[in-house]
Amino acid sequence: MTGILRETNDMRVMTGYLMALFFGLRLAAPAHPLPSQKTVTPERSNVITCLRGLPGCDISSLNPDELNQVSEAAKKRNLDYCLNGSTFCDPTRLAPAELRSMEAAQRRRNLDRCLLGSAACLPSLLNNEDAAQVQAASLRRNYDRCLNGAPNCDPTRLTPGEAGAVEKAAARRNLDKCLSGSPTCDPTRLSPNDAASVRMALLRRNRGYCLEGLSNCDVLLLTSSELRVVREQYQRQNIVNCKSALANCNPSDLNQADLNTARSAFRRRNVEACKGGLATCDPSGLNGPEIAAVAAASRQRAARRKEQ
Repeated sequence: MTGILRETNDMRVMTGYLMALFFGLRLAAPAHPLPSQKTVTPERSNVITCLRGLPGCDISSLNPDELNQVSEAAKKRNLDYCLNGSTFCDPTRLAPAELRSMEAAQRRRNLDRCLLGSAACLPSLLNNEDAAQVQAASLRRNYDRCLNGAPNCDPTRLTPGEAGAVEKAAARRNLDKCLSGSPTCDPTRLSPNDAASVRMALLRRNRGYCLEGLSNCDVLLLTSSELRVVREQYQRQNIVNCKSALANCNPSDLNQADLNTARSAFRRRNVEACKGGLATCDPSGLNGPEIAAVAAASRQRAARRKEQ
């Protein structure tokens, strides 16, 4: 009974006014009633106000039959409040059967909260059967947390079978991290077969890094054949870079034929840059005919500007 009374507090009055405002708005008649609406007399409006427990009820104007209706409506509202755990509930107004119904509803609500692990759970309201259900639900939640590697897992609450399953799940997660090269990989937890798989994955990743010319390539991990393939790939890419005049071109790694091709490509780009009057033009790289072509292009640009 003490737990029940604790649900009733001083918010009852404040919420009553809010409910009064809500229902009052619903009862408010429009300024111009529709032709189909019936006019509500002041007496009937007062009865409705009293039946709904709203402020402004004038009990003195009610006849005995209306008083009985208002009293029954108030009892029903209070019972509904109590069954739903509302702060409007006044358990002192309930009949013994209603009080038992309210206690049963309160226990059901509390059981639902406890089964979900809510902080609002009141263990003192649980009977032995309910407490067993709550304990089983708590153990299931802890087992799920442990399987997923959650930090709030409590391994001391696991059965031997559950502990084994949790250990296998943790090993699988660690293996996945190691296979993907995660820095959180713990190689000490790997079995010999898993360690071999992780080593192969590392070598494959490193080979890919080297083929792409990435800075995290470790050439010491490459085999002789892999090193040869990587070197050939580097040569091909370096030729493309030099022909495109990219900053990562390394002319010292080009043979004479590739170097001559790169120089020819540079000369062609330089001539076009000079003809276009671009800042990238290097006049020192131009021969006589190219200088003449550049001068002609310059005169053409000047003529076009004058025409404009």
